Amino acid sequence: MIKIQELTKAFGSNVVLKNLNLTIPDGTIFGLVGINGAGKSTLLRLLAGVYQVDQGSITYDDRPIYDEEEVKKNIFFLPEDPYYSVSTTGDKLLALYKTFYEVDEASFYQMIRQFKLDSTLPLRKFSKGMRRQMFIALAMACKPKVLLLDEAFDGLDPLARLAFKRNLITLSEENKTSVVISSHSLRELEDICDSYGLLDHQTISSSGEIATEIEKIHKIQVAFSEEHTEADFKNLEILHFEATGRIIRLVIRGSLEDVMREINTMNPLLIDEIPIDFEELFMVEVESKGYLQ
Repeated sequence: MIKIQELTKAFGSNVVLKNLNLTIPDGTIFGLVGINGAGKSTLLRLLAGVYQVDQGSITYDDRPIYDEEEVKKNIFFLPEDPYYSVSTTGDKLLALYKTFYEVDEASFYQMIRQFKLDSTLPLRKFSKGMRRQMFIALAMACKPKVLLLDEAFDGLDPLARLAFKRNLITLSEENKTSVVISSHSLRELEDICDSYGLLDHQTISSSGEIATEIEKIHKIQVAFSEEHTEADFKNLEILHFEATGRIIRLVIRGSLEDVMREINTMNPLLIDEIPIDFEELFMVEVESKGYLQ
């Protein structure tokens, strides 16, 4: 289990993360979301033991990540733009990582065949997506206990994304690997992640199981015989309000039963509940914190 306690990290006078707390159980696929510059890549590097914390602690199974090399052997970090030299091939990449990890070579070659990659060619001749696929195959073959992915789906075509997601789920279920994924593709995260954390204002401002959190948010369209303002809904926790004449569109947090009961006291002509997804959940969360104003 990964445990972050009162984490603070700054670069000079720029405080990126402050008093951050988070627990990620084994076998969890965790989506790390936030606007650009929120500190997602910094947090992933701290989890990988690349950066040292300024205050607080990060542990894996109660052992500090940064200070113990044996702990780091359980962790694989795939950055957004991983390093490779002009002569690096898939075969050379495998040989390099075998000095750090116990790599399942059969699994590696099976996956690159699935991706239709040639392990003898230099990576510099590959497209961005093909290079990404090669590193993904390597990450899967290492079978780490903690897999950290920065912009996991960047450059992957639809078929590669599908294969990647299937392999991630298998790795998490069979190896009890904790996967932490940072991605701007929130619809992709919703497909595979069971939990999430929203990183903003230097900390995790909200987190939980995706399905549970979505159930707490309701998107409602209401028609009235007369116009209303947001103040008329003061008894509800409004995350988003939009009025077009007598048509009101609301995003509300709370019990659906309580929401409907309150709206019905206003004698609406029509109430329509609209399904909401993880991307919309993210948008209303950041809007409620003033980012989109």
